[in-house]
Amino acid sequence: MELTEPTVWSTDRLELGEGLRWVDGRLILVDLLAGRLLETDGDAPAPLRELRRLDVPLGAVAPVAGRPGDWLAAAGTGITLLPAGGDPRPVADLVGAAAEPTRMNDAVADPHGRFWAGSMTYAAVPGEGALYRLTPGAAPVSAVTGLTIPNGPAFDATGTTMYLADTPRGAIDRFTVDPATGDLHDREPFLRLTPDDGGPDGMTVDAEGHLWVAFWGGSAVRRYRPDGTVDREIRLPAKQPAGICLGGPDLRRLFIGTARVGLTTPGPADGALLAVDVPVPGLPAAGAAAPVA
Repeated sequence: MELTEPTVWSTDRLELGEGLRWVDGRLILVDLLAGRLLETDGDAPAPLRELRRLDVPLGAVAPVAGRPGDWLAAAGTGITLLPAGGDPRPVADLVGAAAEPTRMNDAVADPHGRFWAGSMTYAAVPGEGALYRLTPGAAPVSAVTGLTIPNGPAFDATGTTMYLADTPRGAIDRFTVDPATGDLHDREPFLRLTPDDGGPDGMTVDAEGHLWVAFWGGSAVRRYRPDGTVDREIRLPAKQPAGICLGGPDLRRLFIGTARVGLTTPGPADGALLAVDVPVPGLPAAGAAAPVA
């Protein structure tokens, strides 16, 4: 089944479809504000299956390396372990004491097993968001501060380059990552966009080192070369694409989570999971090293 145009992949309509990852032959995603962890297959459209439901927002998860069925999650005000059996177990409360009501947002594991998670205030107060790094055996680190709504990050195959979006600012920055420590260096602007583009939201890096970006409010995803020029654009039937990943049997199926939240009159595809095939495959999803919890 080849998808030459963006195709609605499920009858479900999500409030905020984020955190897409291709893990063990299936697509994992969240309905963020509803706290739902979902999965589906990549071969044919099908209803989403609910794996877990939390009573707090669930930003994204990463599989725990060597522990099938366990997930490390950016949830509520911090990091939580979701074991295959049993109740969620808190790992670190990162923003529970913030002056403004704050929650976790997007998150991902890098190729070295570190877990990176962003935070934002519910009111999207400028500069009050941050990106945190969690390395097992060490205290969480506030790696990037002064953000508003961080999305990503996205890493290259070696884990030595990181892209981080700040959605309302229309900004994507690129960092060099120390593979041994996770320390960030050489921050530089990668993209500076106008409101007409929409806000850069979910991102993923493909096997050629190109960056795919979903544009919230822009009804599009774009692929960027490492020099920041546009390689291609795919127009979408949904206004608010949020999370993206490359998956399917050959990692050439681009899955796009979209959102209905904030829309007065959602269209038929707003909140849908979309899919389209692309020529260049993605990278395998990284697992998080087992947390202390």
